[in-house]
Amino acid sequence: MHLFGGDDAHVLEVETGVIRKFDPARAHAVNLALDLGDTRRAEQMALGSAKKARAPDPLPETAPLKALSLAVAQKCNLGCSYCYAQQGTFGGDATAMGAAVAKEAVDRLLDGAQPGGRITLAFMGGEPLTNRPVLHAATRYAARKGQALGIGVGFSLTTNATLINPEDVALFQHYGFALTISVDGLQGTHDRLRPFAGGRGSFAQVERALARLRSVPDREFRLDARVTVTPFNLDLSEILTGLAGLGFDGVMFSPMLTAPNGRGQMGAAELNKMLGQLVQCGQAFLDSLETDRPLPFTNLTMQLKRIHRYQRDSYPCGAGGGYLGVSAKGTLHACHRFVDDDAGYLGNVAQGVDPVAQSNWLRQRNLSAQGDCTSCWARYLCSGSCHYEVLKRGRPGCDYIRGWLDYCLGVYATLAMRSPDQMLRLLDQP
Repeated sequence: MHLFGGDDAHVLEVETGVIRKFDPARAHAVNLALDLGDTRRAEQMALGSAKKARAPDPLPETAPLKALSLAVAQKCNLGCSYCYAQQGTFGGDATAMGAAVAKEAVDRLLDGAQPGGRITLAFMGGEPLTNRPVLHAATRYAARKGQALGIGVGFSLTTNATLINPEDVALFQHYGFALTISVDGLQGTHDRLRPFAGGRGSFAQVERALARLRSVPDREFRLDARVTVTPFNLDLSEILTGLAGLGFDGVMFSPMLTAPNGRGQMGAAELNKMLGQLVQCGQAFLDSLETDRPLPFTNLTMQLKRIHRYQRDSYPCGAGGGYLGVSAKGTLHACHRFVDDDAGYLGNVAQGVDPVAQSNWLRQRNLSAQGDCTSCWARYLCSGSCHYEVLKRGRPGCDYIRGWLDYCLGVYATLAMRSPDQMLRLLDQP
């Protein structure tokens, strides 16, 4: 169980996701038992009886493929110093995916899908638009083949937005892309953290691209901002307000926990400051619910949905299971962050997924195999955290994650009790 909410006390039953309101006196008694180390007594007072942990779910041996990300360009026109992909090259030579590899990857994805189903094709880098011809051709090929097979295909692109041209905008509109634009703050901050390879700032190009994208009549594509948080851009409440003013549909903050050279990585003090800033963003978001344009604060809205649909998730994402990353040369990896990394190698597009490698991955990365995670109250809301970051750096963000989840639980309980109509509207948003 987990107590949260202070004077407005609630308890989360970890195994079921049930949330109950507590009167303050009962909450005080439960906290006292916890302080004394008597967890059994605390559970009896909080839940009515001491609960036994449910047995772990069976470990999967494989998973149906539902999404691929194509590293169509393992190169980039920017020079971000903290880049996990080392300017898109992943530590090797700059390279680009050929049309034949992209087609083979699309075939691999669609051939494993069932008619009436839906799959997702994502384009990553580096900067994917440095290989525009292959990106466009793969999109059109996947759409045509998907339609012929009766399979829905969704498309997404993560881009720095400096190379977007009218032809790209037409593609995004026609195929209803979900666009994620990497932007690390407003102009001064962004230009310091995300300059071109020659040192010139890139924010002005991002603004121009965003204006072009927003001007499309009856826009069919989504525009999200992804902010990589480092010790050098911790003014999150200002960034959220500024990016909302630029017209993004969503703003997501993600801490930099693993950089190849260590520069820009977040430590305990920076993560604690980030948590305080996220809470400030959350309060601003709650205030904005009374206006016509609520702040597009994805960190909070995404977590409210996860709390609402509470599941015993044994993996933080589909990486290594239903979602794989494809390198420029056609090898399959657990996700886009493991491209060209032996730690996440799972086969190749020509021969398919290596069943032994995937079975080992799913067994080793399952929540039940993650040591202290199995006794953490947040285990089914965190599910063990990002595989790449854990394998490369461990778990420096656990206190930060628990702190953020505790805040989100409080927001969920408050909205559910006091503003159920607003809660339903938030849960219905894409």
